[in-house]
Amino acid sequence: MPYVNKLITLSFLMSFLFYAPGIAIGKTIKDIDVPEQITLTDSSQSLILNGAGIRSKFFFSIYIGALYLPERLNSYAAIIEHDQPRRVMMYCLYHEIEKQKLVDAWNEGFSKNNDEQTMNKLRDRIAEFNKLFPALHTGDVVYLDYIPGKGTSLIFNHKKLGVIPGEDFNTALLKVWLGKHPADASLKDAMLGDAE
Repeated sequence: MPYVNKLITLSFLMSFLFYAPGIAIGKTIKDIDVPEQITLTDSSQSLILNGAGIRSKFFFSIYIGALYLPERLNSYAAIIEHDQPRRVMMYCLYHEIEKQKLVDAWNEGFSKNNDEQTMNKLRDRIAEFNKLFPALHTGDVVYLDYIPGKGTSLIFNHKKLGVIPGEDFNTALLKVWLGKHPADASLKDAMLGDAE
């Protein structure tokens, strides 16, 4: 009987750890662990996973994209309503994404989701952002960390490559994934869907 009681107690503890509200267990995508909670590189700010999924193109898995926020939200409008810290994480799955292809993809994403006035205002900063990006290979990790008053840091394999100033830049950048014409609609749903 003591043995049975120990099993019951262990079962209860396991169910509490994995199913109790507020207990973070993260998620696994393509055998890659996507953490439930992170701390921004240049801040003590803790963020939680809002949602994560795969950017696909022509049946190829290109990268895992994850969105981190102070609290879970399920719309782009709600996310930008307050000037708060956030992170987009990209984990490269494809064998190589050439720098020029990345630049072309960023430019297309910005232009499809932002009006001409916004693009004119951000043009120089978008060009600077494009210059910072290297080619990506399988296993490379990119953090795009936004901190109010500082801007958007590009962190490549835990090395900071530069900072693009302005809340307006980060707002426009988020539209690449979450705007009306996202690069991948299923990834948009995944980044927002876990908040529901």
